[in-house]
Amino acid sequence: MTLFPIYMALLNSVKTQGEMLTNILAWPVMPEFGNYADAFQKTRYLRSLANTFVVVAVGLTGIVLFSSMAGYKLSRTPGRLSGFLFGLFVMSTLIPFHSIMISLVTISKELRLQGSTAGLGLLYIGLGVAVAIFLYHGFVKSVPKELDEAAVMDGCGEFRLFFMVILPLLMPITATIAILNTLWMWNDFLLPLLVLTDYKSYTLLLSTNMLFGEYNNDWSAILASLVLAMLPVIVMYLALQKYILHGIAEGAIKA
Repeated sequence: MTLFPIYMALLNSVKTQGEMLTNILAWPVMPEFGNYADAFQKTRYLRSLANTFVVVAVGLTGIVLFSSMAGYKLSRTPGRLSGFLFGLFVMSTLIPFHSIMISLVTISKELRLQGSTAGLGLLYIGLGVAVAIFLYHGFVKSVPKELDEAAVMDGCGEFRLFFMVILPLLMPITATIAILNTLWMWNDFLLPLLVLTDYKSYTLLLSTNMLFGEYNNDWSAILASLVLAMLPVIVMYLALQKYILHGIAEGAIKA
């Protein structure tokens, strides 16, 4: 059920409009790879790809940096305050996005983040840190505290201890968080639609949405553009897939 829509997109992205409307399940009489060139041009693919990379880079950097530090500190500092703060982060994941959507857009306007890809990335940081802190918090428990003590005895300060000793050991869960959040930010449509007001700052999915017309939809170009949009993230997933299950399992068990 998961692969069938992908198969349909690939199959119909190399058909003419007439062939696709006649029978969407049939193989193309002659593959029409010109649909990809058409989609590449209409969506301004390179610019949209660069905008999407900026959004993901800003969001992912902030999520990994702040969440790893917070998860480590909360895990290594037992007490009521740490438990209360950790509980607040976990509880925030229960709040549906649609219930805060209007407030979030209002805040983004006040902070002048509207129309900015970097500003959109900052919003993703705020929305993504809660789950990441939960995963880091659980994974840090698998790191022996003796490493902290040995590093302190060798003269490491708190930040040097974290970045030089602890953070490299968090690579499995970091890879998991990276791929999950990249997939989320890359495939998100609603928040970019609310924040990005200029077509020059559109992400790949927003640029694809421009192919939908009021009276006519170029489905061949739309499907081709969707295939082009998912290729980079599929490559990233294949490169990091060996870390995903390991990281999720470790974080869940230790949490």
